[in-house]
Amino acid sequence: MAEQAIRLRFLSGTDIDALGITKEDAIGAAESVVAAHGDGRTVFEPRTHLIPENGGAGHFNVLRGHVSTLGERGVSGVKVVGDFVPNYRLGLPSELALMTLYDPYTGVPLAIMDATLITEMRTGAMTAVGAKHLARPDAKILGHVGARGTAFSNVTMLDALFDLDEIRVTSRRPESREAFGEQLRAVTDTPVRVVATADEVFDGADILVEASRLEKPSPLLRTAAVGPGAFVVPYGTVSAVELDLLDVMDKVVVDDWRESQSGRFGALRAHVDTGRLSPETLYAELGEIVTGRKPGRERPDERILFWHRGLSILDVALAHLILTRAEAADTGTMLRYR
Repeated sequence: MAEQAIRLRFLSGTDIDALGITKEDAIGAAESVVAAHGDGRTVFEPRTHLIPENGGAGHFNVLRGHVSTLGERGVSGVKVVGDFVPNYRLGLPSELALMTLYDPYTGVPLAIMDATLITEMRTGAMTAVGAKHLARPDAKILGHVGARGTAFSNVTMLDALFDLDEIRVTSRRPESREAFGEQLRAVTDTPVRVVATADEVFDGADILVEASRLEKPSPLLRTAAVGPGAFVVPYGTVSAVELDLLDVMDKVVVDDWRESQSGRFGALRAHVDTGRLSPETLYAELGEIVTGRKPGRERPDERILFWHRGLSILDVALAHLILTRAEAADTGTMLRYR
């Protein structure tokens, strides 16, 4: 029997932009896959890191996952994403990513796509899903530190879920935070205030998101800033919180406990390494809450922290959504694989 030709679909960033994936699309895909994870219908492996000899310019994250609930056969995927903070000096995004999808029964590659937007949207969508279940419904002030690619999705998706009175933002470079403020004002009617410090951002905020790009640990999100009823999301690569942060929390939720323990990076790395975050102090994985196995927010005054590292299954879910839309629109370039 002659070997069957195999072709796969290549989707560039431009191809994906033309599909018009919305905030609602991303949040829906994220919540569905979190539920699948909670039901045990995913295969998830903690990320690994490739750290080249490049003088500390950056590193690569390699994420692998499978979701049984996508399509008729399920889908497997691998994403490689660079984390190169100095890229702004070259006019490049700090996070550039490539995603591949595979048929889990044959190993046939289905698609190769630019995953830069996927990385941005899935991060914001996960923040939003966490907030949907864990933040106060009447949250009015959003404080966000960081202006990198994921920041836009974080803020705009939270803004879509809550009737906010004010959005406060900052970042290390004045030109970056001012540009971010203007970018947000172009898409929302919620007042956006650009401030110089993290203390100003978080003072009295109901939702506190720390998405900084630190080179070494420094406490930008101070424990004293977390008031009753606050929802806190620290997920910077390098820790920007104080060690006693978890002491004031009523509940600590993660996306996946195995992922929380993996690698050398993460906002709560020191808390895991010192035992402050452990199976005994962890309240739940988000999938347990989304599927109803455990309650989310139970009281208005609860202080709740959600730490999400970025699950590969979210990348797979969004990539599958994009591939499905691209197939329907016949978008992209078909490549001969063999």
